[in-house]
Amino acid sequence: MDWLLWFSAPDYQLARVVLQRGIAVLFFIAFLSSLNQFPALLGERGLLPVPEFIAAFHRLRRPTLFRWGYSDRRLRWMCGAGLAISGLIVLGVPQLGPPWVPLLAFLALWGLYMSIVNVGQTFYSFGWEMLLLEAGFTVAFLGSDQSPPPTAVLLVTAWLVFRLEFGAGMIKIRGGSEWRNFTALYYHHETQPMPGPLSRQFHLLPKRLHRAEVAGNHFAQLVVPFFLFAPQPLATIAAALIIVTQLWLVLSGNFAWLNWSAIVLAFSGVSDRVVHAALPFTPARYSTAAWADTAAAHDGVWSGGLFAGGLGEATGYPGDVFAWAWAAVVLAASLLLAVLGYWPARNLLSRRQLMNASFNRWQLGNTYGAFGSVTKHRVEIVVEGTLDDDPTEDAAWREYRFKGKPGEPGRVPRQWAPYHLRLDWLMWFLPLRTVHEEWFYAFLFKLLEADPATLRLLRADPFDGVRPRWVRVRNALYEFSTHEEFRATRERWVVTPMRVLIRPVQLKDVA
Repeated sequence: MDWLLWFSAPDYQLARVVLQRGIAVLFFIAFLSSLNQFPALLGERGLLPVPEFIAAFHRLRRPTLFRWGYSDRRLRWMCGAGLAISGLIVLGVPQLGPPWVPLLAFLALWGLYMSIVNVGQTFYSFGWEMLLLEAGFTVAFLGSDQSPPPTAVLLVTAWLVFRLEFGAGMIKIRGGSEWRNFTALYYHHETQPMPGPLSRQFHLLPKRLHRAEVAGNHFAQLVVPFFLFAPQPLATIAAALIIVTQLWLVLSGNFAWLNWSAIVLAFSGVSDRVVHAALPFTPARYSTAAWADTAAAHDGVWSGGLFAGGLGEATGYPGDVFAWAWAAVVLAASLLLAVLGYWPARNLLSRRQLMNASFNRWQLGNTYGAFGSVTKHRVEIVVEGTLDDDPTEDAAWREYRFKGKPGEPGRVPRQWAPYHLRLDWLMWFLPLRTVHEEWFYAFLFKLLEADPATLRLLRADPFDGVRPRWVRVRNALYEFSTHEEFRATRERWVVTPMRVLIRPVQLKDVA
């Protein structure tokens, strides 16, 4: 089978293990997040009910299994199937069979989750949704333990990482001046959508370190991605730099599975041989000796980079026909992804670069990017209710507490990522746009009804399930306390009330 010498990359076994199981873990979290939140947000009695969305569009442009009808029960069955399949991949069960088995498993995850995303409306409009879909489709063609990873799939995966990182870097350079004058991190840790437990410590670092953070970000996103396509060990070093910078972001905030997706996908450039040279305690299957034995068994045909090849006669396939068939499928999928990459490549060079956009109905070959500009002040939306008959300023107003977004001044923010709190994220966007959004008025209506499903999305209901008479919406400025202020007050936020945005309303008003 000398014709397949160039097809495989046996030196990337560790890369395949991390890519397949890592993406499966992220799918598991995504389905779990949907199982817990989708019915309340988008279900039959949700804030933006999917049945109404489907009825409003006689022909949905994007594919979804809900095209023929939605029910909360069907959604739960789909999430259950997604959890089961992704769990099996994490355990490595499909990888024990022929390469068609993990292929079908990942395509099932891709189809199920795409069905959810495509009816998710504003609650599923985040860039990491389409990133997970594209990643899941791509790694589906990595094969199983019976054969070495295909070189072409590793290449298109590295191309996905390049678009993710370089696109984010270009968005920043073309965006706000704070990225060009290295001041963006003066504000970002404080004003990011959902601060984590260490965000305040990051914010209080000296400004010279914040400037160094920005410089490091530019280097990691604008320079390092090119080296993913370089010979080894440069490709592994580039992947390691991306992983380290993404871990820095994991520590400093909560960005759902965005950072973890980048970490997992970066392993497409990691060579077993380089890993074992740097970490001699790695398992034998990734050792230099094992690599040398494999090279000898595969006719000794190897190269130093991502294009390492060698399949020889020991393919693990039941026959030449199956090897031909699998190679044809992999090459066809890789060619498809390469062709679809034309549009995001053109977007990267465009002066009007789009951020987190899809160019086709299957959400493959997307363009990515985040935080092209950084907000300078953190304004929080505060939702309050009262049981009093007269909703004056003197009424006993009680605040609804959210799981992720800041609330009480003394509360330590939690680490939620890679889990995604969709309601909390959209609450962050409201001050940047407008509070007069359909889903938000529906949310106020559910609070006035004391809807149990909606209240479960919150951390605390101040009325313990009792319907409030009135609700209102105001905003407040949130700033991290300095070391001196914290020692004096033991509070992590300095909160300055601003104004009422939506005057007190009752059930009949919102309805």
